[in-house]
Amino acid sequence: MSAVATVTLSRPSLTLEAKNALRDELAAAAADPSVRAVVLTGTGKAFCVGQDLAEHAEALRHDPTTAFATIDEHYNPIVTLLATMPKPVVAAVNGTCVGAGLGFALACDLRVISRTARFGTAFTGIGLTCDSGLSASLARAVGSARASELVLLAEPFSAEQAVEWGVAGRLVEQAEVLPAALELAERLATGPTLAYAEVKRANAFAWEQVLAAEGAAQARLGVTEDHRGAVEAFLAKETPVFHAR
Repeated sequence: MSAVATVTLSRPSLTLEAKNALRDELAAAAADPSVRAVVLTGTGKAFCVGQDLAEHAEALRHDPTTAFATIDEHYNPIVTLLATMPKPVVAAVNGTCVGAGLGFALACDLRVISRTARFGTAFTGIGLTCDSGLSASLARAVGSARASELVLLAEPFSAEQAVEWGVAGRLVEQAEVLPAALELAERLATGPTLAYAEVKRANAFAWEQVLAAEGAAQARLGVTEDHRGAVEAFLAKETPVFHAR
């Protein structure tokens, strides 16, 4: 019996159903003593494109003051599980990886990525700051100067750039992403699990403070006209106009 658990994102965008399933499956893997390593992957041509904006727009229309409750209910528990569960987690990035998806990937311990994958931060494009720990994990991966550029400009970047800049260490053909990640996880599953847990504990130092600060910032931005207008513009396939209100 394999000591590796594979957790698959059920769809590219993060609906309420998808977030509940991901959080619960990760919690189960973290608590299972027979599991000594975890692989997180996506389906089809995408790993994860972040929050489902149609669902988010509806939440904003209903009540913008509660639309970001999902950060405490879903995003923060998900990235906390990935970053702190006492066993290694390998991200098998099979395709597009943006927004919270990039945060999830960077919360994993190791990343195997497809040559066809595309990456981006996306948050400022809809008038938000980072969540899912990205404000800290991206700077740790690529350095503060490049992280600022990637977040502020929100420009996409390629798989080759991801490896060059330190986002990922292993670049393979798309068909080999999951097999390569599973092979790596199987190797980790035979290693010193207690030592891996201590490595993760040190790497996740101050993680709670980062997530709390991100969540508070998103709640402030969530009630602005800039954010609401940008989400509606995205859904209408229009260019958002920001007024700083």
